[in-house]
Amino acid sequence: MNKYFHAFLLGLQSNLVYRWNFAVRGFFSMFHLTVVFILWGAAYTGNHSIGGFSFAQTLTYFLVMLVMQFFVGAFNEDYQISEEIRNGLINQFLLKPINYFLYRFSIFIAARLVTGLLILIPLAITIPLLRDYLTLPTEMWRIPLGLVAMAQSALIQFSIAYCFGMLTFWFLEIQGFVILSMAVESILGGQMFPLDLLPAGVFRVAQFLPFYYQTYFPVAIFTGRISASGAIAQGLVIQLFWVVTLLTVNQVLWTRGLRRHTAVGG
Repeated sequence: MNKYFHAFLLGLQSNLVYRWNFAVRGFFSMFHLTVVFILWGAAYTGNHSIGGFSFAQTLTYFLVMLVMQFFVGAFNEDYQISEEIRNGLINQFLLKPINYFLYRFSIFIAARLVTGLLILIPLAITIPLLRDYLTLPTEMWRIPLGLVAMAQSALIQFSIAYCFGMLTFWFLEIQGFVILSMAVESILGGQMFPLDLLPAGVFRVAQFLPFYYQTYFPVAIFTGRISASGAIAQGLVIQLFWVVTLLTVNQVLWTRGLRRHTAVGG
């Protein structure tokens, strides 16, 4: 595992070079939160609750969702993997005792650590301004369960990006697949609105899809939108199922893709 630790350190150094880009991105994300505050504030005008949750609970949901995306979101890993396959840079991993998935995942963890910590800077400025509009559950048991869901969410996020990157073995351009995935994730991942506002039947179906567990599930645990411990335990099991399934798909795509791969030159 020592080589993957060094890959993690290289990932840290690489991302720290662009730390101000991430910091600026974090500050601009606060404008998104401002829009959320205005739109949902208008929606709650004359309403004490929507879907059984107050305005403070909904605003807290979007704030935690924003932070969660910086800690577990796969921003451009699919494109990076695609570039390494198309440009032949992946050839070096075929001749060395390095697991390509673990190598890329080590870099992903480093990147998310940097972006996650940098988002705390604008967050420290924003929270004092919004503290009267925020509310979090007081149950301490939510923290360890939320962290477990968060770790599995990171694996799901990266695994989906890795799958799209592997498609480069069959397609020279994966942008269409990635854009379609982002559109689906933004809706079924709870980024546009809390998923519990969906019709009951649609929400039930969404609970069995991997997108539900990318960001919504850990956010719902932290913010109290999932209150029953039994529902959380069931969600963690389904989330683990998708982790194992996606890891299996990753391995299949890697094995099948290498059969199509042709390396020319030194």
